[in-house]
Amino acid sequence: MDNNNILLILIILVGSYSFFSACETSFSSLNRIKLKALANTGNKKAEKTLNLCDKFSKLLTTILVGNTIVNVVSASIATVYFTNLMGDDKGVAVSSVVMTLVIMIIGEIVPKNIAKNIPERFAMAVTPILSFLVLIFSPVTAIFQLMEKLMSKLYKVDDDTYSTDEIITMVEEANEEGDIADHEADLITNALEFRDLDVGEIFTPRIDMVAVDINEDTIEDIEVMYRDSGYSRLPVYEDSIDNIIGVLHEKDFYYHLFYEKKHDIKSIIKPATYTSSQVKISSLLKQFQISKSHMAIVADEYGGTEGLITMEDILEELVGEIYDEHDEVIEYYKKIDDNTYLIKADLPIEDLFEHFAIENYEEYEFNTTSAWVIDMMDKIPVAGDNFDYKNLHVEVTQADQKIVNEVKVTINKEDKEEEEK
Repeated sequence: MDNNNILLILIILVGSYSFFSACETSFSSLNRIKLKALANTGNKKAEKTLNLCDKFSKLLTTILVGNTIVNVVSASIATVYFTNLMGDDKGVAVSSVVMTLVIMIIGEIVPKNIAKNIPERFAMAVTPILSFLVLIFSPVTAIFQLMEKLMSKLYKVDDDTYSTDEIITMVEEANEEGDIADHEADLITNALEFRDLDVGEIFTPRIDMVAVDINEDTIEDIEVMYRDSGYSRLPVYEDSIDNIIGVLHEKDFYYHLFYEKKHDIKSIIKPATYTSSQVKISSLLKQFQISKSHMAIVADEYGGTEGLITMEDILEELVGEIYDEHDEVIEYYKKIDDNTYLIKADLPIEDLFEHFAIENYEEYEFNTTSAWVIDMMDKIPVAGDNFDYKNLHVEVTQADQKIVNEVKVTINKEDKEEEEK
């Protein structure tokens, strides 16, 4: 055979090797979500590529078989070409060097880099060719797939699914690369973590509840409660806050008072919805939807009142703090200098650790900074009591006989640097 014809065959074989290398990279790195989005808009190429991706094992075997065949044949053809050109001794050596460089650069590096930059577009372009090759190589791939099944029985293969933590990591990476905005990343992360949150992590404790005593509070008292709290619903109790008898809606109260000219509120009290601190907030949200309620009383293990939770509390876990014109914006952190902060002690302890980048902290059963300080000091402290935790120096600045109200947190930079080392 003429050497020019051999060279032409060799060029075709190297081009085929480049094609298979690019196909392997494109189908391994493409984004199936992007393809699904294109397919949903009616893109037939994307739909066919997705169908081919569903047979990825068979596709990958076809690509590797084609690549191997082309590689072996091209090496043999190259040896013939260079031995015809230079003789047996030099030809074999030159053939090995030239083909190694050609395969590395033209067959591997260049096509794989191109395919990695445009994986979806490249995959859609080559899908018709690969679909044909998958059909042609079916007998060969069937043998390899049988071997693969035998190997999978010998070696346990992990299920190709993503955990919540892995998805959150992908969201963070997409946010860093600019594919999704900060608020979108927060919303996705909150939605993923939503089902793991308990009522006990976000409810309002009984000490902070604003409630109506049906026997003691007058109409004027109730008006003041609505005006000062800004709440649209108030729980109503009889004798003790552990005995909640219902919920009073602001709209019903004022309609009853000004339009019906009545002062007895018993007839407009709505039944209360009850829940427990161990209930998942996702389950409670469904309960709210079914019962058409916006508030639930959190009962403790003895049937008493532990606190309350509202629809707004749950929604804030998804979208962040929701403030209206009546809400007072609470500032938990007051910066004194670069290393010192005054902290309101009802701040959730996880938020405190996150703010100061504390890692590997213990999991606590309580929620607030106040409870954490009391736990660390093993007593209810007084102003001036202090302790050290990791790289933080914590000093109590305000406290009463029951709880801690405010602490001063100072960052010890030297301890931080030693930890980083």
